[in-house]
Amino acid sequence: MVSTATALLLARFQFAFTVGFHIVFPAFSIGLAAYLAVLEGTWLKTGRQVYLDLYQYWLKVFSIVFAMGVVSGLVMSYEFGTNWSVFSRKAGPITGVLLSYEVMTAFFLEAGFLGVMLFGMNKVGRGLHFAATCLVSLGTLISMTWILASNSWMQTPRGYMIEPGTGRFLPADWLAIIFNPSFPFRLLHMGLAAFLSVAFVVGATAAGHMLAARGRGERASEPVRGM
Repeated sequence: MVSTATALLLARFQFAFTVGFHIVFPAFSIGLAAYLAVLEGTWLKTGRQVYLDLYQYWLKVFSIVFAMGVVSGLVMSYEFGTNWSVFSRKAGPITGVLLSYEVMTAFFLEAGFLGVMLFGMNKVGRGLHFAATCLVSLGTLISMTWILASNSWMQTPRGYMIEPGTGRFLPADWLAIIFNPSFPFRLLHMGLAAFLSVAFVVGATAAGHMLAARGRGERASEPVRGM
């Protein structure tokens, strides 16, 4: 027999591992989607091939990161019900709604235009393709906002009332729920972390390509295809 304390510890460990694995992918997709939008916009403005090469290089990485974020996120959502069923039952009227908003306003937006972004470069106009890239980037930011609103409410709950008899948390003021005290700080922290992380990865990858080109004897002034 597994004791209650052991089961709780295992549940925490499993959920912590899932969250720690999952967060890498949405954080990277947030910063990388914005970088892709900048690259495509710069290419459209200047017409320089190097920006298109960069876009196509990082677009492949983004597609893998986005897919991994979706898959690992599904595992985490199931663990809300399996590991923390009592919490989900008590706080579901608030956290469930916030997560539903994330799906309806952000995930559908990202998934809807991701196909155009990945496969529509030669099938739709340049302006429409650029708009699709921008909307995917916007979707990642909206998703971050809703997820952090839910997470922040768990830490600093506001705008709720407790239902007599059931003990469930019911919404009383949605503005107070969303804009709870820790929400602005967590949103800023996550946004900066995502952009800075991607900046370091992109810079390190570029440096690696430049060193490889130098080792092959290529001139530093010549752009390396893909970087």
